[in-house]
Amino acid sequence: MDADTPLRPPANMVYGIEDRLPAGAALLVSLQQVSAMVVGVITPALLLSNILKFSATDTAYLTSMALVAAALGTFLQTTRIGPVGSGLLSVTGTSFAFIQPLIQAGQAGGLALMFGMSLAAAPVTLLLAPFLPRLRRVFSPLVCGVVVLLIGISIIPEAMYGIIAPPGPGAPTWAGAAVAACVIAAVVAAQAVGQPWTRLAGILFGVAAGYVVCAPFGWVHAPPPSPNGWITLPRLVPHGLAFRWEFLLPFAFIYVVSVMESLGDMTATAQLSGLRTNGPEHGLRMRAGIFADSATTIVSALIGSFPSTTYAQNNGVIQITGVASRHVGRWMAAILALLGVFPAVARWVTAMPPSVLGGLALMLFGLVSVAGLRLISQAGLTHRNALVVGLSLAIGIGAPSQAHWLGTLPGVLRALLESGVSAGGVAALLLNLALPRDQESPVAFGTE
Repeated sequence: MDADTPLRPPANMVYGIEDRLPAGAALLVSLQQVSAMVVGVITPALLLSNILKFSATDTAYLTSMALVAAALGTFLQTTRIGPVGSGLLSVTGTSFAFIQPLIQAGQAGGLALMFGMSLAAAPVTLLLAPFLPRLRRVFSPLVCGVVVLLIGISIIPEAMYGIIAPPGPGAPTWAGAAVAACVIAAVVAAQAVGQPWTRLAGILFGVAAGYVVCAPFGWVHAPPPSPNGWITLPRLVPHGLAFRWEFLLPFAFIYVVSVMESLGDMTATAQLSGLRTNGPEHGLRMRAGIFADSATTIVSALIGSFPSTTYAQNNGVIQITGVASRHVGRWMAAILALLGVFPAVARWVTAMPPSVLGGLALMLFGLVSVAGLRLISQAGLTHRNALVVGLSLAIGIGAPSQAHWLGTLPGVLRALLESGVSAGGVAALLLNLALPRDQESPVAFGTE
């Protein structure tokens, strides 16, 4: 049997990884995938613009290029052109892991230094990618599962911020939670019906239910006009490039963490698609996925966008819709590119009431955590593995909670521990290498 042959078709899968959907179904699933990721794609640019006080013109351009970069990365990942792309229904977007070093670079040298350091440190992932099949003990399903679980846990609070935010002026404090509950109820009801078409449209049913509840109360508003007109095209090095040695190590380390996140997300996607998550073919698939992330990040820096990574949100959508077909990726890439090039369209998408988005995100982020638990379960909760998982989660959740103590640490160590994903992921990696391995424990990229 081929190492990449599905172990068995997942019981809840409607369309497998190589199945081709009818045009209508493909468009429907693509819209749901994009809806789940689009706010995550543009949020880092909006956060950085707010913190660093960028102009409205720069903010609009950064937002548009984040979507264009996401379109490129998603196309590369799902199409798998030669050695580039995982060939999974994996989506790419701006990485949240780089927020802290980007803020520091922005405060020291503006956009030129932010893009210059992003570009200078990007070869780290290119150097790691060829050796991934040989690093099977390092990036095992156990380590990847811990990373994915921490990603889910770390982003769940972001969903709650949207839920507790008032959906409109004068709205009661409980209104956001009520709207989010309606969104979740609609999605759950669509799943409970048990029909393939209701699963395919589950997320859109949830969004529609949220808008139906918000509209009568005047909680849906038109977005502000774009300062860049109707079309925004990529420009080569629009803000210049700058370099400072003291920022190289923090950026390089976050790239290593980003590789771990991507491996965890892609391994979870492979598992949800019914593919093996060990063996040489899986290792080659992961290496090709990291190459795609690297290529996207380099292009992103050149056109004025921030580093990219493979996202976890799509794994929640795969579980809800039952669609793992990689051919949907081309539709998604086209939609993302249109949102980026025509910023007015993107503004209508992002005008979604925060409570609608929060309810949707809460469910999807929870399913991301479940994908991590599945990977950990695949590795087996032996005494050794339980120790790795327990200590890693304790460090990943505990360390970021001590903001005052973190502020007293050296910059590189502080950057490591401020992120629960990086702190817990590195702990899992080191513990997995240090503790004696159970003979029956599987490895991610091959067998002994």
